[in-house]
Amino acid sequence: MTSASLTLVALALAGLVATQARAQAPAPQGISKTEILIGSIQDLSGPVAAFGKQSRNGMQLRVDEINEQGGINGRKLKLLVEDNGYDPKRAVLAAQKLVNQDKIFLMAGHIGTAHNNAAMPVQFEKNVINFLPITAAREMYEPFHRLKYSFAATYYDQIRTALPSLVKEKGAKKVCTMYQDDEFGLEVMRGAEAALKGLNMELVEKTSYKRGATDFSSQVAKMKAGGCDLVVLGTIIRETIGAIGESRKTGFNPTFLGSSASYTDLIHKLGGKPMDGLYATMTAQHPYLDEASQPLRFWANKYKTKFTDDPTVFSVYGYLIIDTFAKAAQRAGPGLSTDSFIKAMDSLTIEPDMFGSPKTSYTATKRLGNDLSRLSQITDGRWKVVSDYIKP
Repeated sequence: MTSASLTLVALALAGLVATQARAQAPAPQGISKTEILIGSIQDLSGPVAAFGKQSRNGMQLRVDEINEQGGINGRKLKLLVEDNGYDPKRAVLAAQKLVNQDKIFLMAGHIGTAHNNAAMPVQFEKNVINFLPITAAREMYEPFHRLKYSFAATYYDQIRTALPSLVKEKGAKKVCTMYQDDEFGLEVMRGAEAALKGLNMELVEKTSYKRGATDFSSQVAKMKAGGCDLVVLGTIIRETIGAIGESRKTGFNPTFLGSSASYTDLIHKLGGKPMDGLYATMTAQHPYLDEASQPLRFWANKYKTKFTDDPTVFSVYGYLIIDTFAKAAQRAGPGLSTDSFIKAMDSLTIEPDMFGSPKTSYTATKRLGNDLSRLSQITDGRWKVVSDYIKP
């Protein structure tokens, strides 16, 4: 046999071995020929259970739509949701179950800052992406990690960009903050400090509360005694309602500014008239159906038919998280893997949508989809957008 023939035989054998190796290589975790397993950890029983249930429903709606259309490259999606009760320790246990027992491909829309920080090491050990968590903390994309993707302008940037204009508009002289004593609340507080530094001002009072607290009388008394005329709230649902309700009751009526964590219809539904005047930073708009466009009303009716409840902005978050996953997974092709998904995400751009979200894009070095937010205010019992998107 000539040397040329031997070379051809060797190349053919090498190709055959490579083909067999690919055929025998184990499929990526959470991916079979017919299915992709997506995990999510939500609060379904704790203080932000309303958010968790709405997020889960929004995710499930998009999963069902995708499956009805044939799935992604021939694979159906299956959503597995665990409850963390808004407890970081339970979030770790939930992550261990989803990653090690259920063997999910990706963790999507995990709610809560401290909870994500606690769970991410469990995921990263098994090469599981933390995908678009429902928290706007900087730790969701910093420091850089190839398995981190975040979609929301950070709490820090939200407050840092919104507060200066509000201080000037209201003529505020004494700015204070009340915040949850954890990573979420601290990010809001730090954003306020950064904003005021640019105005040559400082926070006059800082007061915090433990996660799960229900009495805010001492915090309100402290801010009232300090003469605060603008209060930055690092609060979520019941803490926002509790703090403002207590303030109104005692005749303390500063301007209140919250982050996107307090941008929910539950504030005015549960808190009533005293909540009028509250400002909050936000991106996607709460879908009030009598104000919605026809495509949004169609979407909302589909949601209500399935879940017998009106959608909320957290339903929108969940829906868009799965929609973004689907766009990248489709682009990754039939050979979906963690590496191919990351490659697809790192060139993904998403145009503004019917929910009012801004343009979003990701690259190999940019893992925050966008850094834009805008202001909304509760007026006559509903949120009204009062500013355009503000660039940090």
